Amino acid sequence: MSLRDRFMEELKAAMRAGEAARVSTLRMIQAKLKDTDIAARPGPPVDDAGIVAMLRGMAKSRAESVGMYRQGGREELAAKEEAEIAVIESFLPQQMDEAAMAAAIDAAIAETGAASIKEMGKVMAALRAQHAATLDMAKAGPMVKARLGG
Repeated sequence: MSLRDRFMEELKAAMRAGEAARVSTLRMIQAKLKDTDIAARPGPPVDDAGIVAMLRGMAKSRAESVGMYRQGGREELAAKEEAEIAVIESFLPQQMDEAAMAAAIDAAIAETGAASIKEMGKVMAALRAQHAATLDMAKAGPMVKARLGG
């Protein structure tokens, strides 16, 4: 089942269950998806990889908002954003743990033959190509740099 279909099914289920917060978040996801599709025109609609990237962006922006709300003493708004993050992350693939990430980085370094920090871009490109959905690139960057002696 594609992510688009999952969004519709989850929305229907949330509406039947009377979960107003979940319904609101799912509608927000669908609106963002429609905007993303419009931005991709005249090409085809965004594929599942593009949807995952969109969801990651949504989760990241909400995480930043949580920090700002907490600084401002607005705990109720921070809690609302965290609930939205939970719904968004339920559609994202499971992230790699530290050990799996280290193994993927070692494999990418071996595959590209990188020997110095100057070749970090090659390693990052290989990681993105193979593990874009399950690898947090922000965490992988410093690990790659450390492995290459940077």
